[in-house]
Parts: sequence; structure tokens; C-alpha cells
Amino acid sequence: MTYQATPLIGENVEQEAHSAPALRRSLAEIVAEYEAKAESLTGEIAAFEAATNAVKSAASIGGAFGGTIFDREPWLHERKAAQALLKSAWRHVYDGLQIGKIASAKDRKTLEVRLENPPPFTIPALRETFGDYLIDPRFHMLKGLAECFCDLDPAYRSHSKVKIGVAGLPKRIIVGSVAGWRSWGRERVEDSLNALRLYRGRPRYEFREFEAIMDEAERHGESDFDGGRIKRFKNGNAHLIFDAEGLRDINRALAEFYGEVLPDAPSETEAKKPSTALARDLQFYPTPARVIETVLREVRLRDGMAVLEPSCGDGRIMDALAAWDGGTLDVTGIEWDAGRVAEARAKGHGVYQGNFLEVPPEPRFDAVVMNPPFYGRHYGKHLDHAMQFLAPGGVLVCILPASAHYDHGDLPGSWHDLPVASFASSGTRIPTGYCVHRRRG
Repeated sequence: MTYQATPLIGENVEQEAHSAPALRRSLAEIVAEYEAKAESLTGEIAAFEAATNAVKSAASIGGAFGGTIFDREPWLHERKAAQALLKSAWRHVYDGLQIGKIASAKDRKTLEVRLENPPPFTIPALRETFGDYLIDPRFHMLKGLAECFCDLDPAYRSHSKVKIGVAGLPKRIIVGSVAGWRSWGRERVEDSLNALRLYRGRPRYEFREFEAIMDEAERHGESDFDGGRIKRFKNGNAHLIFDAEGLRDINRALAEFYGEVLPDAPSETEAKKPSTALARDLQFYPTPARVIETVLREVRLRDGMAVLEPSCGDGRIMDALAAWDGGTLDVTGIEWDAGRVAEARAKGHGVYQGNFLEVPPEPRFDAVVMNPPFYGRHYGKHLDHAMQFLAPGGVLVCILPASAHYDHGDLPGSWHDLPVASFASSGTRIPTGYCVHRRRG
């Protein structure tokens, strides 16, 4: 089928020449065809059954059995036919919009699973599922590269190492389990090399192209790819060795995706000052719902818990705590911005207006859940102060930029990475994670 570039999802979607081509027909026309076929499906099945009965009648006299005329008895299940029609409609749009060339490797797998049991085929459902890939295809291309390289090595989550012109990105990456078709490591290598190819404006490796690279490396010990070379070892491991231009492109891609890298404190001396002054730019990034859901699992909520949210903003985390099934949590917020305090209070939350760093610590809280300012290392002052509010046996969960762990280190408790671009909806693409600290009882 031939496709032409025509905006389909939303009235003002712009598509550049290199972005995904749209289907020849509008989505409304495709949905109309689907609805018409879905409506006629019962009649078509009845017609099929009538036709098979007619053939059987034509091959007998007086209904006497003269032998089997079908290799298999023809039989149709209406539910299976309807499901096949629904999956076909979704696959037609997925392929026609070339979502597979826009979405990251992880998103493609998620979509493939979703399309095995797709939602109703409607315009709103199509917009919700595919719209963002057409509105901002470059975001998804860069996100795919970031996901792949962050999985290869934590260094790619480091703010200091992705700045343009800064050395430090690893030239050699060890990937295990690359032997065997569709092995875990082989898929990771394929996704990463393709992510780099897409950034360079080149098509993904075809299956045979990629397998030829891997076969050559297995036979001769190493082979070249677009951006470096791969070495194979008898233990099933492989080393990806990026050349200078490959490293520069990875550096540029991550720097573009993360945006402005958050600056460190001007000096170690300033970073160690016990000042309670507010940061120059508190960079308010509201906590997205999925992140809240993730971090609250670490708290293990129970009835009657006293929970503190420092720097609570407009109360996003407090909203989730208030909606908890138990409904008996004692939740307190602290926020310095008057407008955000008013928003949180309007939703019924108890919020103290003031600078959290100047609030005297009271170690009575069973949990502290926080998303402090991301600026430089200013978060460290908030984190240190928050730990003093924990009651014995209490837990602190703190959302932070990944630089807190990968560049600065020295965080309490355990560290957990959040998915790439977890805060994109809040205005920043920098890598993020959270630390969990439990005070001994």
C-alpha cells in the first residue's frame, strides 16, 4: 500500500518530510470501514455457513452421506472473527503511520503487547495511543537512544558526562549473553546500534544486516558497525567499542534529550555550607502520577501513619496519599510558595507555608516522601534536614536527579533508577531516580 504525508491526528499536527508518513485515508475513513465490517460480520458468517451447507447439499442426493467433501469441517466463531478484525484495524494504522520507526525499542514492545488485545477502534483511542508519536517524533527517537544507552551503562545517566565537549562517556561497553538468536544481550546490542543509526538519520539495520555483523564477529573475533566495532568472546560476551565520531553523536544526542544539564554548586565549599537559604532557582517539577505510584510502594502505607511531604508544591503526592484506600493517614505538607500553598489547601490538604530548611525538626513522622528542588546539590540540604523528621522505624523516600547518585554519590539507603524521561510531562527530561532510607527502630 502506498502512503502519503497527511496530518491525521489532531488539527494542527505538523509533519516534516523525514517524520512518519500517514495513511492514504483519514482515520475517520478507516474507522468507518472498521465499523461497517464489524456490523456486517454476523451476516457474512451466516452467509458462509449457508454456502457450506449449499455445497454439502449439492454433493448429495436426498441427504444420503456419500463421503467427506471438506478436508476440515468449515466452522467460524464470531468472537474470533471480531477480534481478528479489531487487531487488523489497529495493525493497519500502526504499520501505515510507521510507529515502529518512531517509538523506542521499549515502547515498541509495549505497543506490540497492547495490540494483541487492543482497545476499541475509535478516534479518541487512536489519538491517545499514537498521537504523541506523530506530534513529537524526535522526542521518541532521542528517548529510544537514551533508554538503550542508559541500560548499557549507568555512565550515560550522568549529567557531567553528557555535556557537550566533556570527556567521560565509556568507550567500551561489555554486554553479556549475546550468543544465540533473540538472546537477551543480542537484542540489547541490536536496539542500541539501531538507536544510534536513527539519530544519524539512517534506517535501522535489516535483520540480515545485523546478523551478518554478529556472525562476522563470532567467526573473526570482531566486526565493524556504524559508529564503532564489536568484539566477541567465547564466554558469550561482547564488547561494544565506539569510535570518536560515535561517542560524539551519543554525547550530542543525550545532551539534546536531557536538555540543560543541571549545574553543580559553584564550589565544594559552598556545597558544604550549612546555609538554609533557598536555591536561586528551585525549578518546580511536579511529580508525575506514575512516579508517585512507584515511590509510594516503598512506603508500605498503613492506617494511622503520620506522613510528611516537604516542598509539597501544589500537593501532587498529598493527593495520592489522601486517596489511599485506608483513608486514615495523617498527612502534613510544607511549601514556601504562597500560590502553591493556596492550591494545595484548596484541595483540603494541611500545608504549612514556609522554608522547609528553617522548620525545626520533629522526629515523629512514620514516613517522609519528598521531591526536593533539583538545582545543583541544593537537594542535599533538604535530604539531610528531612531525615531528622523520621521517627524510629520510619522510612524516607526522596526523588532526585540521577546526578545525585551517579555524579555525587553518598546518598542514604538504596538507590533506584526511574524510567527514562519520567519527568518529561513536568518540563525536564533529565534522568531521575529515588533513594530509600529506613531509620532503625
